Amino acid sequence: MPAAARRRANPVTRVATGTGATLALATVAIAATGTAGHAADTYTVRDGDTLSAIAKRSGTDVRTLAKDNALADPSRIRAGQVLRLPSAAPAPAPAPAVAPAATGYTVRTGDTVSGIARAHGTTVAAVVAANGLDARAFIRAGQTLTIPGTGGAAPAAAATTAATTPAGSYTVRTGDTVSGIARAHGTTVAAVVAANGLDARAFIRAGQTLAVPGASAAATAAPAAAATTTGLVGNTFAGRTYPDQVVASANQNKASLLASGVPSRDEMQAKVAATARSMGVDAALAQAVAFQESGFNHTSVSPANAIGTMQVIPSSGQWASEMVGRPLNLLHPDDNVVAGVAILRSLVRTSPDLPTAIASYYQGASSVARNGMYADTRRYVANVQTLMTRFR
Repeated sequence: MPAAARRRANPVTRVATGTGATLALATVAIAATGTAGHAADTYTVRDGDTLSAIAKRSGTDVRTLAKDNALADPSRIRAGQVLRLPSAAPAPAPAPAVAPAATGYTVRTGDTVSGIARAHGTTVAAVVAANGLDARAFIRAGQTLTIPGTGGAAPAAAATTAATTPAGSYTVRTGDTVSGIARAHGTTVAAVVAANGLDARAFIRAGQTLAVPGASAAATAAPAAAATTTGLVGNTFAGRTYPDQVVASANQNKASLLASGVPSRDEMQAKVAATARSMGVDAALAQAVAFQESGFNHTSVSPANAIGTMQVIPSSGQWASEMVGRPLNLLHPDDNVVAGVAILRSLVRTSPDLPTAIASYYQGASSVARNGMYADTRRYVANVQTLMTRFR
């Protein structure tokens, strides 16, 4: 693989397959990135830079930038350090002249794009396009969104049909997600949410009995659902273009995560730390890798279909499942963390030293052994080791 493309082909994939480019599309997965990969959301510090200047250019403030990058001392940044930048929504795109009038909505704490879209009878894709949101569809409390008109009550009517169509029942099991249940029953997330009156996060719990709409409901809701599964994840990163089927799967996984809702970044960080401790892995190492990979953002999905907080691709998820002795659903926050930590644990045990283990998570163990660490891998290792000191 060309050096420029190694960054997000996902090192974890290579650990499992040794190929990186040929991705086995497993049951479910997610990955980190967006239209142009992490490049659009990161900044590499240059000589003479200050955090305040970077914050001003990025349309944010020093406090937010320091918090998002776990900087204990905002005055201390170094050349070559990679900072994560909060996504700022560009000015809302003007609606076409023939479209119904758009409305404004001020984001409140706890809101998700999927919840806002449902409440206004539109789609995630439409809200993302109208507001120029990035692939993460990141929004913040206090932000004003343009909500595009829907041209009628069709979306709401579809949801109503789904709710009133004769439905079967399903008892939720540990590890289940609404998206997984919907797929297994030939219906959609929106239909299951509407039929059960779920909130914007589509939260479910083990033992809960869900009404699952029939196939006719799925057919009615299919056009709206389809609109949410395209354009959320691009097909290139760092000069590499990924196969259509891989990108299609990445978009589908991204849409599922946005529709079902995920834990907050703080909650995901706590999961990473707790899981690492329970599995005998250095919690600081696991948190540093998770932060470097996704910033604890579980909705991250890359063009390579790397999924979630730990940025695990499906084939690596299969490998992790074998290591822990049970199937892991990479879309599920807990399973995603278990997969990443299991891979880290294996790499730490089999690598000659910690830097090699970290490099192998990024570049792939076989590639590191064969080629040594590439320049970007060395930077990745340095960033992770620096972050480890902040998570002690």
